[in-house]
Amino acid sequence: MEKKSGSFFAGLAASGVLTSGLRLVTKAAFDRTNHGLRKGVMLFLSISICIEFLCVIVYSFLFGKLPIVQYFRRKAASEGCSTVFADLAAAGISTPTSQDYSREDRLSNKQLLIRNVDYAVGLFLTNALTLSIFPGFLYENTGSTHKLGSWYAIVLVAVYNIWNLISRYIPLIRWLKLESRIGIMAATLSRFALIPAFYFTAKYGGQGWMIFLVSFLGLTNGYLTICILSMAPKGFRAPEQNALGNLLVLFILSGILSGVALDWLWTIT
Repeated sequence: MEKKSGSFFAGLAASGVLTSGLRLVTKAAFDRTNHGLRKGVMLFLSISICIEFLCVIVYSFLFGKLPIVQYFRRKAASEGCSTVFADLAAAGISTPTSQDYSREDRLSNKQLLIRNVDYAVGLFLTNALTLSIFPGFLYENTGSTHKLGSWYAIVLVAVYNIWNLISRYIPLIRWLKLESRIGIMAATLSRFALIPAFYFTAKYGGQGWMIFLVSFLGLTNGYLTICILSMAPKGFRAPEQNALGNLLVLFILSGILSGVALDWLWTIT
């Protein structure tokens, strides 16, 4: 479960790096041309649409045939998870005829949430804080004490995405992984010191300090997300892991929505 969640969310971070790389390329190609911004946006969107269609095709025709995917779907079905039966049937795999667990043995969503409320709150706060700064603040309130001009915000976003990707592989190193529930919550709450740090750095600091803060923001966001998602499902069976995963993703999305809404406060103030 740890490797699955790490790979999935590392893929999300990799998409951010790819997006930033594409944006840097299009800006470099059209920065000094007439209507350069419009041309860059059109090329960016065209390439993005092609990649999106490619992902849909790969998921529809190749993803379900991967041995690792079939293994975990069989395992989940054998433990009573009914949501994977259709996926197994679509891949031409016979579903298990006997199950060792009954549906009544499964913990309810409420029970799962109560047992993992600290993880859920941690994910919410992590994403709310990150999205309250990234990317809106980086485009609107990064100060004027820099020499990168119109490249400044784009570089900051790229730096964040790179460190966000790197940090999602750090927990794979056993001795670097944070497994204490109290430690995870303490680290989550301590990140709120980044709010005044970004404010005063934008007002008085230079671009070096801002790049450092953005790197730290991306590093802690990816690291804490993977630590929580790899620790929370332990001790639960496949149907409970799936349900818990859905609950945790709901808190992630709620944190993202709250962060985007709070991002407007930087502009207002």
